[in-house]
Amino acid sequence: MTVKNRYKKHAKISEAKFKKILKLFCVDLTAVQIAEIIGLNRNTVNKYLKLIRQQIAAICESESPFSGEVEVDESFFGEKRVKGKRGRGASGKTIVFGIFKRNGSVYTEIVPDCSKPTLQGIIRGKVGLDTVIHSDSWRGYNGLVDLGYKKHLRVDHGNDEFVSKGSHINGIEGFWGYAKMRLARFRGMNKSTFYLHMKECEFRYNYRNKNIYKILLEYFKIY
Repeated sequence: MTVKNRYKKHAKISEAKFKKILKLFCVDLTAVQIAEIIGLNRNTVNKYLKLIRQQIAAICESESPFSGEVEVDESFFGEKRVKGKRGRGASGKTIVFGIFKRNGSVYTEIVPDCSKPTLQGIIRGKVGLDTVIHSDSWRGYNGLVDLGYKKHLRVDHGNDEFVSKGSHINGIEGFWGYAKMRLARFRGMNKSTFYLHMKECEFRYNYRNKNIYKILLEYFKIY
Protein backbone atom coordinates (compact mmCIF):
# COMPACT_ATOMS: atom_id res chain seq x y z
CA MET A 1 0.00 0.00 0.00
CA THR A 2 1.35 3.43 -0.95
CA VAL A 3 0.70 6.69 0.86
CA LYS A 4 0.60 10.29 -0.33
CA ASN A 5 4.07 11.77 -0.37
CA ARG A 6 5.15 14.76 -2.48
CA TYR A 7 8.80 13.79 -2.20
CA LYS A 8 8.72 10.12 -3.17
CA LYS A 9 6.53 8.30 -5.68
CA HIS A 10 4.96 5.03 -4.51
CA ALA A 11 6.07 5.76 -0.95
CA LYS A 12 5.42 3.26 1.84
CA ILE A 13 5.83 5.88 4.56
CA SER A 14 4.15 9.23 5.14
CA GLU A 15 5.53 12.52 3.91
CA ALA A 16 6.14 13.57 7.52
CA LYS A 17 8.24 10.48 8.24
CA PHE A 18 10.22 10.90 5.03
CA LYS A 19 11.02 14.51 5.96
CA LYS A 20 12.07 13.38 9.42
CA ILE A 21 14.40 10.73 7.96
CA LEU A 22 15.89 13.39 5.69
CA LYS A 23 16.33 15.87 8.55
CA LEU A 24 18.06 13.30 10.78
CA PHE A 25 20.26 12.23 7.86
CA CYS A 26 21.28 15.85 7.37
CA VAL A 27 22.49 16.12 10.97
CA ASP A 28 24.58 12.99 10.23
CA LEU A 29 22.85 10.36 12.35
CA THR A 30 23.28 6.67 11.47
CA ALA A 31 20.55 4.38 10.16
CA VAL A 32 20.36 2.68 13.57
CA GLN A 33 19.88 6.02 15.36
CA ILE A 34 17.28 7.21 12.85
CA ALA A 35 15.32 3.95 13.08
CA GLU A 36 15.21 4.18 16.88
CA ILE A 37 14.10 7.81 16.90
CA ILE A 38 11.35 7.44 14.28
CA GLY A 39 10.28 3.92 15.18
CA LEU A 40 10.85 2.37 11.76
CA ASN A 41 12.51 -0.85 10.70
CA ARG A 42 16.23 -0.36 10.04
CA ASN A 43 15.94 -1.91 6.57
CA THR A 44 13.24 0.63 5.69
CA VAL A 45 15.45 3.47 6.88
CA ASN A 46 18.43 2.11 4.91
CA LYS A 47 16.25 1.97 1.78
CA TYR A 48 15.42 5.68 2.07
CA LEU A 49 18.99 6.64 2.99
CA LYS A 50 20.12 4.95 -0.23
CA LEU A 51 17.58 7.00 -2.21
CA ILE A 52 18.84 10.18 -0.54
CA ARG A 53 22.45 9.32 -1.34
CA GLN A 54 21.53 8.53 -4.96
CA GLN A 55 20.00 12.00 -5.27
CA ILE A 56 23.12 13.52 -3.72
CA ALA A 57 25.33 11.67 -6.23
CA ALA A 58 23.21 13.04 -9.10
CA ILE A 59 23.64 16.59 -7.74
CA CYS A 60 27.41 16.16 -7.48
CA GLU A 61 27.78 14.71 -10.97
CA SER A 62 25.86 17.64 -12.47
CA GLU A 63 28.22 20.31 -11.11
CA SER A 64 29.71 22.73 -13.66
CA PRO A 65 33.33 22.44 -14.88
CA PHE A 66 36.04 23.92 -12.66
CA SER A 67 37.99 27.09 -13.46
CA GLY A 68 40.31 29.55 -11.73
CA GLU A 69 42.86 27.63 -9.66
CA VAL A 70 42.45 23.94 -8.83
CA GLU A 71 44.38 21.24 -7.02
CA VAL A 72 44.38 17.63 -8.25
CA ASP A 73 45.37 14.52 -6.34
CA GLU A 74 44.50 10.86 -5.74
CA SER A 75 43.91 9.03 -2.48
CA PHE A 76 43.49 5.40 -1.43
CA PHE A 77 40.61 4.13 0.67
CA GLY A 78 39.94 0.75 2.21
CA GLU A 79 42.00 -2.05 3.68
CA LYS A 80 45.22 -1.46 5.53
CA ARG A 81 48.27 -1.28 3.34
CA VAL A 82 49.70 -4.68 2.38
CA LYS A 83 53.31 -5.09 3.47
CA GLY A 84 55.64 -4.41 0.56
CA LYS A 85 52.97 -2.54 -1.40
CA ARG A 86 53.25 1.21 -1.11
CA GLY A 87 52.11 4.45 -2.70
CA ARG A 88 50.14 4.38 -5.96
CA GLY A 89 50.70 0.64 -6.26
CA ALA A 90 49.03 -0.17 -2.92
CA SER A 91 47.05 -3.41 -3.09
CA GLY A 92 43.43 -3.91 -2.00
CA LYS A 93 42.55 -0.22 -2.01
CA THR A 94 39.89 1.81 -3.78
CA ILE A 95 41.51 4.68 -5.70
CA VAL A 96 39.73 8.03 -5.71
CA PHE A 97 40.80 10.98 -7.85
CA GLY A 98 39.88 14.47 -6.67
CA ILE A 99 39.74 18.00 -8.09
CA PHE A 100 39.60 20.84 -5.58
CA LYS A 101 38.74 24.41 -6.57
CA ARG A 102 40.66 26.85 -4.40
CA ASN A 103 38.33 28.37 -1.76
CA GLY A 104 35.47 26.38 -3.23
CA SER A 105 34.22 22.88 -3.91
CA VAL A 106 35.59 19.43 -4.63
CA TYR A 107 34.79 16.72 -7.19
CA THR A 108 35.68 13.05 -6.71
CA GLU A 109 35.70 10.05 -9.00
CA ILE A 110 36.60 6.41 -8.37
CA VAL A 111 39.28 5.34 -10.85
CA PRO A 112 40.79 1.97 -11.86
CA ASP A 113 44.36 3.28 -11.80
CA CYS A 114 46.51 6.41 -11.59
CA SER A 115 47.70 6.34 -15.18
CA LYS A 116 48.09 9.46 -17.30
CA PRO A 117 45.17 8.60 -19.66
CA THR A 118 42.82 7.98 -16.71
CA LEU A 119 43.66 11.10 -14.68
CA GLN A 120 44.00 13.49 -17.59
CA GLY A 121 40.81 12.19 -19.17
CA ILE A 122 38.88 13.33 -16.08
CA ILE A 123 40.74 16.63 -15.91
CA ARG A 124 39.91 17.42 -19.54
CA GLY A 125 36.23 16.73 -18.87
CA LYS A 126 35.96 18.72 -15.64
CA VAL A 127 38.56 21.52 -15.80
CA GLY A 128 38.47 24.50 -18.17
CA LEU A 129 41.60 25.29 -20.21
CA ASP A 130 41.99 28.74 -18.62
CA THR A 131 42.59 27.05 -15.25
CA VAL A 132 45.82 27.03 -13.22
CA ILE A 133 46.43 23.48 -11.99
CA HIS A 134 48.39 22.52 -8.87
CA SER A 135 49.55 18.93 -8.37
CA ASP A 136 52.33 16.81 -6.91
CA SER A 137 55.10 15.42 -9.11
CA TRP A 138 53.33 12.19 -10.16
CA ARG A 139 54.06 11.39 -13.80
CA GLY A 140 50.34 10.98 -14.50
CA TYR A 141 50.14 14.78 -14.60
CA ASN A 142 52.95 15.26 -17.12
CA GLY A 143 52.00 17.27 -20.21
CA LEU A 144 48.99 19.22 -18.93
CA VAL A 145 50.32 22.47 -20.38
CA ASP A 146 50.76 20.73 -23.74
CA LEU A 147 47.03 19.94 -23.60
CA GLY A 148 46.34 23.68 -23.49
CA TYR A 149 46.06 24.42 -19.78
CA LYS A 150 47.12 27.89 -18.75
CA LYS A 151 49.67 26.88 -16.12
CA HIS A 152 50.69 23.76 -14.20
CA LEU A 153 52.54 24.14 -10.89
CA ARG A 154 53.93 21.19 -8.92
CA VAL A 155 55.27 20.24 -5.48
CA ASP A 156 57.63 17.30 -4.98
CA HIS A 157 56.29 15.28 -2.04
CA GLY A 158 58.97 12.67 -2.70
CA ASN A 159 61.56 15.15 -1.46
CA ASP A 160 59.39 16.27 1.47
CA GLU A 161 58.39 19.41 -0.41
CA PHE A 162 54.87 20.56 0.48
CA VAL A 163 54.93 24.18 -0.70
CA SER A 164 56.88 25.36 -3.74
CA LYS A 165 56.77 28.99 -4.88
CA GLY A 166 53.28 29.37 -3.46
CA SER A 167 52.04 26.12 -4.98
CA HIS A 168 50.56 23.37 -2.79
CA ILE A 169 47.74 20.83 -2.70
CA ASN A 170 46.76 21.36 0.94
CA GLY A 171 43.11 21.94 0.01
CA ILE A 172 42.48 18.55 -1.60
CA GLU A 173 44.57 16.81 1.06
CA GLY A 174 42.39 18.47 3.71
CA PHE A 175 39.33 17.02 2.00
CA TRP A 176 40.88 13.53 1.96
CA GLY A 177 41.38 13.78 5.72
CA TYR A 178 37.77 14.86 6.21
CA ALA A 179 36.42 12.05 4.00
CA LYS A 180 38.49 9.33 5.68
CA MET A 181 37.39 10.48 9.12
CA ARG A 182 33.70 10.35 8.08
CA LEU A 183 33.97 7.01 6.31
CA ALA A 184 35.75 5.39 9.28
CA ARG A 185 32.31 5.28 10.94
CA PHE A 186 31.12 2.74 8.35
CA ARG A 187 33.34 -0.18 9.30
CA GLY A 188 33.21 -3.08 6.88
CA MET A 189 31.53 -0.97 4.19
CA ASN A 190 30.52 -2.92 1.11
CA LYS A 191 32.46 -1.77 -1.96
CA SER A 192 29.19 -1.50 -3.87
CA THR A 193 28.07 1.35 -1.57
CA PHE A 194 31.41 3.16 -1.42
CA TYR A 195 30.59 5.43 -4.37
CA LEU A 196 27.43 6.77 -2.71
CA HIS A 197 29.20 7.37 0.60
CA MET A 198 32.07 9.19 -1.14
CA LYS A 199 29.59 11.40 -2.98
CA GLU A 200 27.89 12.13 0.34
CA CYS A 201 31.25 13.31 1.73
CA GLU A 202 31.70 15.47 -1.36
CA PHE A 203 28.22 16.96 -1.04
CA ARG A 204 28.49 17.67 2.70
CA TYR A 205 31.86 19.34 2.13
CA ASN A 206 30.70 21.45 -0.81
CA TYR A 207 27.53 22.63 0.98
CA ARG A 208 29.10 22.86 4.44
CA ASN A 209 27.97 26.46 4.92
CA LYS A 210 24.43 25.92 3.63
CA ASN A 211 21.22 24.29 4.85
CA ILE A 212 21.49 20.90 3.15
CA TYR A 213 18.08 19.80 4.44
CA LYS A 214 16.34 22.58 2.49
CA ILE A 215 18.49 21.91 -0.59
CA LEU A 216 17.68 18.19 -0.64
CA LEU A 217 14.00 18.70 0.13
CA GLU A 218 13.70 20.99 -2.88
CA TYR A 219 15.51 18.48 -5.14
CA PHE A 220 13.16 15.68 -4.07
CA LYS A 221 10.16 17.87 -4.69
CA ILE A 222 11.32 18.62 -8.25
CA TYR A 223 12.91 15.32 -9.31
